[in-house]
Amino acid sequence: MKNILFFLLLIPSFLVAQKTTILKGTVRNNLNEPIEKVTIKYGNTGDVTDKNGNYSIRIPFNEEITIIFSHVSYRTFTKIITANSRNAIRYSPTLSLKTEQLKEIIVKDIRKKVEGLTTIDAKKAKNIIGPNAGVENVLMTLPGVSNNNELSTQYNVRGGNFDENLVYVNGIEIYRPFLIRSGQQEGLSFINSNMVQNINFSAGGFQAKYGDKLSSVLDITYRKPTETATTIDASLLGASVTFEGNFLNKKLSTITGVRYRDNSLFVNSKQIETNFRPKFTDIQTFLSYEFSEKLSLNFLGNFSLNNYNYQPISRSTRFGTVAEPLELNVFYSGQEQDKYLTLFGALSAEYEVNDNFTLTTTASRYNTQEEEHFDIAAAYSLGEVDANIGSESFGEVDFSQGIGSQLNHARNDLDALISNIQVRGTIKNGETQWNFGAKYQKEDIKDRIREWEIIDSLGFSIRPPYHSSNNQPYEPFEGEITPYQNIRKDNSVAINRVSGFVQFNQRSFWNDHEVFYNVGIRAQNWSVTGNGIQSKNQTIISPRAQFAIKPNWEKDMLFRISGGLYAQPPSYRELRNFDGDINVDVKAQKSIHYVAGMDYSFQMWERPFKLTTELYYKDLSDVNAYSVDNVRIRYRADNVTTAYATGIDIRLNGEFVPGSDSWVSLGYLKTEENIDNQGYIARPSDQRIKFGILFQDYVPNLPDLKAYLNLVYNTGVPGGAPSYADVYQFQQRLRDYKRADLGVSYIFVDANKQFSTGWLSKFKELTAGLELFNMFDIQNSITNTWVRDVYSKTQFGIPNYMTGRVLNFKVGMSF
Repeated sequence: MKNILFFLLLIPSFLVAQKTTILKGTVRNNLNEPIEKVTIKYGNTGDVTDKNGNYSIRIPFNEEITIIFSHVSYRTFTKIITANSRNAIRYSPTLSLKTEQLKEIIVKDIRKKVEGLTTIDAKKAKNIIGPNAGVENVLMTLPGVSNNNELSTQYNVRGGNFDENLVYVNGIEIYRPFLIRSGQQEGLSFINSNMVQNINFSAGGFQAKYGDKLSSVLDITYRKPTETATTIDASLLGASVTFEGNFLNKKLSTITGVRYRDNSLFVNSKQIETNFRPKFTDIQTFLSYEFSEKLSLNFLGNFSLNNYNYQPISRSTRFGTVAEPLELNVFYSGQEQDKYLTLFGALSAEYEVNDNFTLTTTASRYNTQEEEHFDIAAAYSLGEVDANIGSESFGEVDFSQGIGSQLNHARNDLDALISNIQVRGTIKNGETQWNFGAKYQKEDIKDRIREWEIIDSLGFSIRPPYHSSNNQPYEPFEGEITPYQNIRKDNSVAINRVSGFVQFNQRSFWNDHEVFYNVGIRAQNWSVTGNGIQSKNQTIISPRAQFAIKPNWEKDMLFRISGGLYAQPPSYRELRNFDGDINVDVKAQKSIHYVAGMDYSFQMWERPFKLTTELYYKDLSDVNAYSVDNVRIRYRADNVTTAYATGIDIRLNGEFVPGSDSWVSLGYLKTEENIDNQGYIARPSDQRIKFGILFQDYVPNLPDLKAYLNLVYNTGVPGGAPSYADVYQFQQRLRDYKRADLGVSYIFVDANKQFSTGWLSKFKELTAGLELFNMFDIQNSITNTWVRDVYSKTQFGIPNYMTGRVLNFKVGMSF
């Protein structure tokens, strides 16, 4: 019986052997070196090469088949094979590296390095893990760029604030809403990652062709489609659909994206119980029509509607120390209903006069209509928690040392219309290039502010700051009861601006060393009319320069220095002070940039790496000091402050894992300000240490299964002071910001993995994955809620914690 059973078990193997044979060999690269972990596939059968590059796979006998050789670092290779012999056959292919590039692409990359621009892969910006997936999410991992609010797409750069960053899409400046005060109200960033082709970023010392801001430039280019495709992305946080194609004999190209976002998954992970119904919708299109090889017409349009409906119910937060824990319990009534409607359109014509002369004319209009309406009452109880382990009431509140209430009211409405027209030109002559441009812009803002806050502590109304003091409850106070905050303003402001620039670029050689430099100058004149008061004309001049040298050394290194006088003429937000009053004579803030950098490209583990280092110092004058509450910035509007910022940024990027680009960044920053000669103190953006890791990996035996890890650590910034407090008396720092996000996705279909039959053949791309946000469930905070005890006259700062651990599922497809 044992012999019969053994014979029966051998029959299937014998039949298979009669119909198949063995294909084996060694996979090597162009240097004749064996390649490990190459995937060899035929149908559902496959193998992976060992460390010596060897593989072995069983294939059908006397049948034409296609063998696929794939590796994350090498170009996919296919081979049609017919096995005419039952004896084992050998085939040893040679694979080419994916990193091999054309010379013209390498030259372009050098130009970006010379200009001090960081180039980011558009696919990385789309796929990288983060609560606000997109371009800004990648910026947060760069040194010198920080934000402690994962619900916001705003960012600080080298000691600046949210209003000091330039953002361009196809050469057109993009603006942000005015009234938004919380990151969870922002919704969607203007930039649609599915439409992006190129991403360039400069953290300082940028060229004169860019506008008048103090900190950074984000330069985005939307792509012109070459084929018809539809892309759909969906997750528990929202969805997007992008269509692109060519029409009219490829003269007309269009790419249009529709997005929807719902942040309730994040908000529901916070400590505040709410009824939260946000609706963030965005429609964006980019059209391009080529009349001829020399003339093209482009249109960029955007419609955005953010409805933020928020109804808090209750909150329970524990804070303090282990020995003396405290608990805050709050019960809410009322709601907040905000609406942000944005319309944007830009029409540009590009005319190539000849091979060396190009002119571009652009007219654009931006309109934002914003409503901020809320009535929220909060009744709180602040109590001591029993910390005695042996007590029957351990962990419970056994004594309330403060009770009170608070009522916040707002009926704020703003309508802003920004219109401009500009002309830009480029003249080339060999290795010399001139850039020039002129722009006229008019801004009309109508702002109605009705905002007040009443605070009650144990039955006693808290008077506004800087009012006459009283000794309640021990001595009666007979004055009138006034709100803690009360702003009632109607502002109508018009700003007219005329600006222009000219810039000279040159590439030459110094002995055998390649040298690049550019020198440019900007100028802007503006005047403000507000509330019946007209300011005098003001003018700023902004000279800027860059110099770079690429030595003819064996090591691939590039050195550069840049700087200049950068000025930021005031926007409406900078003209308005804490009380809503307009100062039409606010001067431009000024900053002298000194930047020195080095790029060192090298090979490590036989893979490409690059180390980038930059030292910087910024000397600021006529500073308009400000305070930050979540993402709302409030200015003093007085120009009585001086400041400085200094630091170093270090970034190492390369293929830590073969075929996958990752990086590690480290930044040190110190920025201080001197308000009205009271002495230097830390600025609200004094983020001393910034550490970030963006890491990509894959499973060796299953390279289509990829993992993305995003780690950020920021030291605490000054903040969380009570409203209208003297910043010289409140310099406490918020806790350090620590966050880790993990994403895992599987690629069913992509450019290197196509199917000719079956349901997967309908897709150009298909991926699915899971995202784990804040995987260690770390409690981060960006603001404090201040609770007052009328008896002890103590104010307690209770941290407002950000989002906790959240699991999200997403799927992406293109067809």
